[in-house]
Amino acid sequence: MSTTIDLEALGDSAAIPDRIARFPFPFPRDTYRYSTNVEPAGSVVETPVGGWGTHPVDVDGRYREDLAERTRILAEDPTRFQALPHMEIAQWDAMLTLMRMLTDAHPETFSLDGDGAARRFTNRALGVEQSFVFGDPSTLPEPPLLFVGRHLQEDVVLLDQREGALWGDAGLVTFAADWSLRFDVGMSFLQIHGPVPRVHTEGVIPRAQQFLMGLQPGRQYRRTNWSLSVDRRLDQSTETYPVWGRDRRLLAEGPLEDVGRRLNLRVEVQHLVRLGVSGAIMFLIRTYLLPFEDIARVPEWAERLCRVLEELPEDMADYKGITRTREPGVRWLRTYGGVRS
Repeated sequence: MSTTIDLEALGDSAAIPDRIARFPFPFPRDTYRYSTNVEPAGSVVETPVGGWGTHPVDVDGRYREDLAERTRILAEDPTRFQALPHMEIAQWDAMLTLMRMLTDAHPETFSLDGDGAARRFTNRALGVEQSFVFGDPSTLPEPPLLFVGRHLQEDVVLLDQREGALWGDAGLVTFAADWSLRFDVGMSFLQIHGPVPRVHTEGVIPRAQQFLMGLQPGRQYRRTNWSLSVDRRLDQSTETYPVWGRDRRLLAEGPLEDVGRRLNLRVEVQHLVRLGVSGAIMFLIRTYLLPFEDIARVPEWAERLCRVLEELPEDMADYKGITRTREPGVRWLRTYGGVRS
């Protein structure tokens, strides 16, 4: 059973576990509205207990666990990988770019050897070594984007730019938050974001598309997005809604003391990269989950999250799928999480 968090005992930041110290808390203020909220990537975002954002790909203590979950999902539903035929060169471009990113971020674990078309990629954590020739599908066991996706915790979407617009024409997405790559593949950027409330009348999505189409090769930007999730369930795709959808109701109807353990702040760190060879835009989506009982260990976070949830307009709460869970989340924060103001 949960008890009120002893905030006095948590004053030593050295006692904060890595999952909290590296968590990308997404709220710079006490209210939230949709915006492009894009900034250059690569710099560390400091938090009261640590920081995040050094690299566009992030390997953490759940690396093997998350990749095992990705493997399980793909075995059950291969349609989580999608690629239209004209995106083959973009797949190769993304694969090589991601291998370089992994090697730059974690040279003790990954390496990419060779130059020109012939390369060798090594992942020492998984015991994988793969030689390949760029552009030659016979040198890989599966499509390039699918192959490299088995080595990183991020989901990947590739946007093609043509006809004055962006199109989501390829991707590997196993950890979606209430959407479906299989449904969205081949749609335009504006169509994909059609259901999002307020963003069209306020011009957020057209501005975002114009910004993305102006990205120069090699430039990297990032943004965050968020929602609430019951339990540590990375896969909340539309396809599996019957599995996880009822958990929202059961949490709201269950004991309040369970909320701190089961309800998570779900944050996506999204990186945007213009690929150099194909010209496609690579959209990386890394999902982090932190339960409310861990949020409460950082008083600034608990207070701000509580205010954001209380103030969030109903239409935005409904779109994010948190209509049932935000009220018990607020009550738990005020009853057990140390929020008094």
